[in-house]
Amino acid sequence: MIQDYFNWDAHFFLFFNNLGNTQWDWFWLSVTNKKTWIPLYVFFLVLLYFKLGWKKTLIAGICIALMIACADQFTNIIKNHFQRLRPCYNPDIQGLFRPIDCEGRGRFGFTSAHASNHIALAIFIGYILRKNYKWLIYVLILWALLIAYSRVYVGVHFTGDIFFGTLIGIFFSYLFIKLYYYLEKKYT
Repeated sequence: MIQDYFNWDAHFFLFFNNLGNTQWDWFWLSVTNKKTWIPLYVFFLVLLYFKLGWKKTLIAGICIALMIACADQFTNIIKNHFQRLRPCYNPDIQGLFRPIDCEGRGRFGFTSAHASNHIALAIFIGYILRKNYKWLIYVLILWALLIAYSRVYVGVHFTGDIFFGTLIGIFFSYLFIKLYYYLEKKYT
């Protein structure tokens, strides 16, 4: 059964990765690069400050930092436990896909920290600001899914790595939204 899943996942990965085109590689390398999004992360903090004030922004910032740390470390625990090779290192599919950004990556890819961290952040920010911007959560989820897809495009994650990373992000966003509202009630 597990081997059937891995075969299915490899087929989906090959399909989505091979949709790529060298003319678009620069775009997807930018999307997948964490540094590209630094201005957006700063914008999130400024937006939180203007909509919530400094106390709630501080609480949100602490929750976001802890949420990202927990989601990131949980994905690392899973990677080390399952030790599923990234597409870059999987000998069964070498030559069948476009490995655009495989240099300097760890050997294991199940699950995707990019997917878990960005989905968690998108849901957290979108939910906290839902009273001010009802549409924001949908835009942020699309943004996070774009980043998640970029990991398949550049060849560093299977689609299942993204799927399960997304579930981890959803789980941690739920926990830290609860923590945020608890702390908000207690300290503001």
